[in-house]
Amino acid sequence: MSASQPERGRSHQPTIKEVARLAGVSPMTASRTLNGGLNVRPDLQERVMAAVRELGYQRNENARSLRPGQPSGLIGIAITNLANPYYGSFALGVEEVAAEHGRRIILGNTGEDAGRERQLVSDFIGRQVDGLILVPTSGDSAHLRPERLGDMPLVLASRRVPGLEADTVLLDDVGGAYRGTISLLDAGHTRIGFLGNRSSVFTGERRYRGFEQAMSERGVAIDPAIVARDQQDVDAARRAARAMLDRPDAPTAIFSANNRNTIGALREIGRRIHDGLPGPRPSIVSFDDFELSELMPVPVTVIDHDGRRLGREAATLLFTRLTGDGDMPARTVELPVTVEFPRPGERA
Repeated sequence: MSASQPERGRSHQPTIKEVARLAGVSPMTASRTLNGGLNVRPDLQERVMAAVRELGYQRNENARSLRPGQPSGLIGIAITNLANPYYGSFALGVEEVAAEHGRRIILGNTGEDAGRERQLVSDFIGRQVDGLILVPTSGDSAHLRPERLGDMPLVLASRRVPGLEADTVLLDDVGGAYRGTISLLDAGHTRIGFLGNRSSVFTGERRYRGFEQAMSERGVAIDPAIVARDQQDVDAARRAARAMLDRPDAPTAIFSANNRNTIGALREIGRRIHDGLPGPRPSIVSFDDFELSELMPVPVTVIDHDGRRLGREAATLLFTRLTGDGDMPARTVELPVTVEFPRPGERA
């Protein structure tokens, strides 16, 4: 089988024809071997299986199970942070609606990386998913254009993509951030830090805008030294919080634009309390709930919203496209958020 060595090392998936050529048999014999070996001599089966191992051939189960024009029964979901429990709730919401329509979901994680998002969408297209629900990154969106997706319906969740007409489900990011910041100002705080993700992220920009509006309305200046807007994970947020709290003019309160930033800030506050370090124990407003938020060592006000409901709304928009008029104009749904204050008696 060494005559076909150049076939190895290529980036694409090997085909059944390549397996047959390497084994020195017909494609029909190779296919019969992989489907149970009926009427194929044992020595030929051994050659075929050796070629399969050498090439790393894998059957495309999706393609084998589909007839031309037949739906795959799959809905693709692409999220940005699989480690965030919020997106687990979101995916459950999508799955509930998909199950009601006899579909299953496949889930992928982009990690806020535009290149990974492009590859994931390409993979979904290759699997012939019936529709796609995406929490988009902030990169180029050419792969989401109709000329790339064809007739596959797309729903954006939590974020818009500039210039792209697509069904979208958003949260009241601006209003929620505004109300959360007002609650800190009403409590007498004037030195308020901000922890958030990068400004190019749609939700990060909207939540900062709500924070900014509240501060401006009350005539309180924002100090850029206690604004950090590039944290995508808990460790980065903890480092940013440490830099703020190490300052001689440390903030007395922090607005956190998502739950990963909140957890990072609380870990740093907890460390300082444990080590007996001096300085303020800032109150926190967190956009997004998180595990055990009611047990934290400082007051935490939560701007809460239902991830499962967001997923259900996104899936409902998708199936409206799949079962109804695919030519209707793009729709936007904005879901409300609630501001939940610390209960009396919680540790301050």
